[in-house]
Amino acid sequence: MNSVKPIDWLGDSLRRVRAFSKPVRQQVGFELEMVQHGMEPSDWKPMPSIGPGVREIRVHADGEHRVFYSANFKHCIYVPNAFVKKAQKTPESVIRLGGSGIRKRFEEKRGDYESEN
Repeated sequence: MNSVKPIDWLGDSLRRVRAFSKPVRQQVGFELEMVQHGMEPSDWKPMPSIGPGVREIRVHADGEHRVFYSANFKHCIYVPNAFVKKAQKTPESVIRLGGSGIRKRFEEKRGDYESEN
């Protein structure tokens, strides 16, 4: 039996998910619960440009919504960003987050990951 990993919401990612419509929040919750139990979400793609092991959950309800996460850490799942997708390609501004950036958030956690392995 797999233990359930807690979610560590980085930056304003939780606030962003809470701003989604109720059906989208419910789907995001379901997808992240699957990840917490060691399973894959129903619709995702790898995001190696952000960091090793980073994935993007794709929710197709009330428009297009995305949630970045990494489950490569033993103690938790990191969620650095969530957003409404308005263009085919994920905008660099979403990845950068105005300077602090998703990449930087994962770089800060990479030391934790490397010390666990």
